[in-house]
Amino acid sequence: MKNKIIVFLIIVVSALLLICVLLVGLHKQPLVSVGTDGHMESTPVEVSQIRAIGQWEFLTLSDEEIVDTVRHGFFGDDELSRIYYGTLRLGIDLSKAGEHSVHVKGDSLSVRLPKVDLLDDHFIDEARTRSFIEEGKWTEADRAALTRKAARQMRRRCLTQANLKAAKENAQRQTEAFFRALGYKHVNVTIGN
Repeated sequence: MKNKIIVFLIIVVSALLLICVLLVGLHKQPLVSVGTDGHMESTPVEVSQIRAIGQWEFLTLSDEEIVDTVRHGFFGDDELSRIYYGTLRLGIDLSKAGEHSVHVKGDSLSVRLPKVDLLDDHFIDEARTRSFIEEGKWTEADRAALTRKAARQMRRRCLTQANLKAAKENAQRQTEAFFRALGYKHVNVTIGN
């Protein structure tokens, strides 16, 4: 329950920050141009404003993994066991939005966003990593290999189809709500595969 509350608060704060960034950008330059006939068309400014948002997070997953390795030797075995903590953030990198990803017609807006994906490959919190069994001599290269193994395990556990689907659904809802708050009555959001 505590994790759900934290995820919800992060989502709300992210949405509020996004709104603030866009409103500041809107104040500087218009998102759309209005022709003499009142017809609204997309402009390059819209795409650059969306790209300027950067990364928009839709699901945060905390994980911990116990990873170990054993090296068999002539006089005995060396063992290293460590516990790793990581926070994987799923969202959309809006800097990857294409040139023709936004279309406006009257009070209707159509947006095509890049796919939901892991926002940062460096999700392991090294400061919290702890060894609870360390017998024998281990090098930094050995520890780095164990860290890579932990990262693979976290990816396998957290980057499931169910989690990616939940993040995509959150992205759909939040993006539609965001653009409706900007005054568009009809919003169509398409998120890449």
